[in-house]
Amino acid sequence: MLQIKFFHKVGSMNAPVTDSEKLIWRVLEAERPNISQVHEKSLFEANNSVLEKHKDSLMHRAAFVEILHILDSNRKSEAVKFIEETTNNTVPRNGALGPIREWKLKDCIAVHNLLETVLADQDAALRWKVRCADYFPYSTYFEGKHSSASPNSAFNQLRKNSENESVNHITSNGKLEAFKDLTI
Repeated sequence: MLQIKFFHKVGSMNAPVTDSEKLIWRVLEAERPNISQVHEKSLFEANNSVLEKHKDSLMHRAAFVEILHILDSNRKSEAVKFIEETTNNTVPRNGALGPIREWKLKDCIAVHNLLETVLADQDAALRWKVRCADYFPYSTYFEGKHSSASPNSAFNQLRKNSENESVNHITSNGKLEAFKDLTI
């Protein structure tokens, strides 16, 4: 994927003017067929070729989308749809309690950042965040239902209850109401 980005950048540069720029340009063009991903293909074809080899990988799909956006920013909605159609399959794990999913938290965060910053689609980023909150219920980044970032998390409910209890146990005269029925 880096090779595709590189050749896209080179292709969008101004034509070489100086002798040294012309020499560098000729070397790059001469070496392009030897580079594994690019060969004699267009950059779109090279991008599609990489995806075909790794079509089930979340990170390869994200890289494909990023390159697609670089090559043709008008295909943004297609790129977002492609990410959103990705499935988080279960993988067999010996000795695991319950199903294990393929996606890693760090990869889902990277995809969220891609949607939010590179593609600049806040709605898609929000949908991704909600989706990943289900996969990672303890994640503070995605504000999963069991994370301390969620207002309804067990942690925050316990904190609210303890704050309310401490307030409810103090009477208007400053004495602790909780100890009134205490017997020794």
